[in-house]
Amino acid sequence: MAGVGFHKAFGLRFLEASGDRIRVEWDAAPELHQPYGIVHGGVYCSVIESIASLGAALWLGERGNVVGVNNNTNFLRAVRTGRLEAVAEPQHRGRLQQLWRVAITDEDGRMVAEGQVRLQNVENAERLAN
Repeated sequence: MAGVGFHKAFGLRFLEASGDRIRVEWDAAPELHQPYGIVHGGVYCSVIESIASLGAALWLGERGNVVGVNNNTNFLRAVRTGRLEAVAEPQHRGRLQQLWRVAITDEDGRMVAEGQVRLQNVENAERLAN
């Protein structure tokens, strides 16, 4: 999971991955900063959507695919350096949709950002390409 595409670009390290909980960590590297020298808000949004989607997909399994339909992220604390950790857990898992909450903390356990992602369960994956 961590060695390809987005996960590799952001340096995500997977600590736990199941349909009930995803936990990752990464470093607040300068490559992820915005011009003021703090981690870019888009990093938080992207990590939140990525790990919520992975958890939702693991839970849905062979029954289909998931696609994000809403991402709401709140930025709570600026970070310049250090290790960040994100934990995603389901709030609702239904036949058609799922809702996952993600909390991002710094290495001192302080909340940095939090968000939720609503995902659509898609049984017929061929529909996604059209």
